[in-house]
Parts: sequence; structure tokens; C-alpha cells
Amino acid sequence: MLVLPETITHASAAACLASLSRTLDNASGTELVLDAGGLIRFDSAALAVLLEVRRNVLKMGKKLVLKNAPQRLQDLAALYGIAELLPSTA
Repeated sequence: MLVLPETITHASAAACLASLSRTLDNASGTELVLDAGGLIRFDSAALAVLLEVRRNVLKMGKKLVLKNAPQRLQDLAALYGIAELLPSTA
């Protein structure tokens, strides 16, 4: 399971994506669980990071499972019309 940091904003998105991408190579199984429960401060750049991680996971033939996404993140994804691409489980 990968864990998102507390903050993903425009200023930190590239570094966050690079860090997550490095750990994807070590992922095993048919799905990759990404825990967003600790995400506190974020903007739309967090969605861009999540979509890129999703693309990379799909390229690996796996499924992305977003866990514990904050309601504000889910609302932002719905506002941008991408909520179905990033379904969250409790």
C-alpha cells in the first residue's frame, strides 16, 4: 500500500509524483492500494498526481484502489468530472 503525503499542491506535485512513481516498480499483486487518509492540504494538482498514478498503474495491468480519500478530494474530483476514474473506498 502506498500512502499519500499530508500535502499535495502545485508546488509539491512533481516531487510527490516522482516519489510515488519510484515505488510503483515494487508493487505486487493485481491492484495497487493508495491510502489518501493522511491528505490534509491539497489543490487540483492532487488530482493530476492521482490521474498520472492511475495511468501508470493501468499500464502495469493493475487496478488502482483509492482508500480513505477525504470528502473534499472526492468533491473536487466530482467538480472536475473525474470522480468515476478515482473511486474511493472507506
